[in-house]
Amino acid sequence: MSAPELIFPEVHAQRIDLDVNGRKYALQLEDRTHLADALRDHCGLTATHIGCEHGVCGACTVEVDGMPQRSCLQSAVRFVGKAVRTLEAFDEDAVMAQLRAAFTAEHALQCGYCTPGMLMTARDIVLRLPDADEARIQEELAGNLCRCTGYIGIVRAIQRVLRERREGACHGN
Repeated sequence: MSAPELIFPEVHAQRIDLDVNGRKYALQLEDRTHLADALRDHCGLTATHIGCEHGVCGACTVEVDGMPQRSCLQSAVRFVGKAVRTLEAFDEDAVMAQLRAAFTAEHALQCGYCTPGMLMTARDIVLRLPDADEARIQEELAGNLCRCTGYIGIVRAIQRVLRERREGACHGN
């Protein structure tokens, strides 16, 4: 008796153009290539981490057309015509600079695996919710998992940046 024949679906590859961090990438990708894999393996942008591959942990969070999204859930082809920004795009961003400093000051970093996704989500919180309290920050961070910090330092870091920005606005900065 012979073994049953395994039938695999045909894999198609296509050329797509992605706008990532303001740069155009012409990529030859299989249809099933997730955005996170395209960013890491084809664009060389490794700040986007891949954790659970189910959209639960948030390590793969990027900004798409100004909104945070999980990059492990959808194929890269779905992002043609959209502006994708990874953590690498924010090297000169004032809010991200504040967040990086606050994460360091508040000991919000341990192993660092969740940090890129946390920073992307934190930036969104700071810009979208300038008056967020601790409970709201915790609620907004619920989609980002961290196995090391217990979130206390991360929440304090975001609170610090929100406070600094409010105080700066009060002083005309």
